[in-house]
Amino acid sequence: MMKQDRTIRSVTLMAHMGKMVDMSDFFQNLVGKVESVLGGDVQTLVKQQLQALTQPQTIQTLLDRADQAGLGDKVRSWISQSGNVPATPDEIRAILGSGTVHDLVEKTGLPADAVVTALVHFLPDAVDKNTPEGVLPAAGTTKSA
Repeated sequence: MMKQDRTIRSVTLMAHMGKMVDMSDFFQNLVGKVESVLGGDVQTLVKQQLQALTQPQTIQTLLDRADQAGLGDKVRSWISQSGNVPATPDEIRAILGSGTVHDLVEKTGLPADAVVTALVHFLPDAVDKNTPEGVLPAAGTTKSA
């Protein structure tokens, strides 16, 4: 019975990892298509915007907005040393606000849904990497995402 449980967990984990790879491949494919249409390096633009969103003051702003939207526990999980609680596209929109999403669309040239989908997958990890001690860094300290 224990061996069967481990097998089921392994298969479930592999399926989950496959979905993450599929989503990453989807995003890379999307970025490639957008780059070919717009020219330029969209991936670099997205990375730059992600770095801007994970500066200490911005992380605090994300947390404040998340608290206002009733999503503070999710963002706190990204900051803490425990596992990152995933967010949905609608939750990312609520945390960032429409103005920030619009600015990201303007800066990257990607459609809003693509920007939000990318952030669903990359923002929690980027915040986590910029808060390795499980607390907000002091303003003035910066790390790359």
